[in-house]
Amino acid sequence: MLLAPPEGSTVEVEVEVARTDSERRRGLMFRRSMPPDHGMLFVFDAMEHQSFWMRNTFLRLDIIFLDDRRTVVGIVEDATPLTLESRAVDADSQYVLEVHAGFARRHGLTPGTTAQFLDLPEDIDALH
Repeated sequence: MLLAPPEGSTVEVEVEVARTDSERRRGLMFRRSMPPDHGMLFVFDAMEHQSFWMRNTFLRLDIIFLDDRRTVVGIVEDATPLTLESRAVDADSQYVLEVHAGFARRHGLTPGTTAQFLDLPEDIDALH
């Protein structure tokens, strides 16, 4: 996945794709480590208000919400692990990317950042 912030250089993230209900429910729970340039891309069937928690998630994460045009609509930075607190933004999204905490700030990711899916079908619906 390639992220292009409005200001700054593009950054590539190697993603695991969570596209089924069970994959999305499990997410990154129970993991103790993840390479610094990796993340998990959650793919939903439609634009909706998405909310995430950190139950059984040991990693501190940035949670990046993207709309159906693959544009960042909001970011929750440095989500505290091992909590049931709901994390969301004030916009609907169809894709959500979880990366290590600090990743978004370090790479200048903000609302308006665009994403391109690499090595995934151009028609993301093919993943469902």
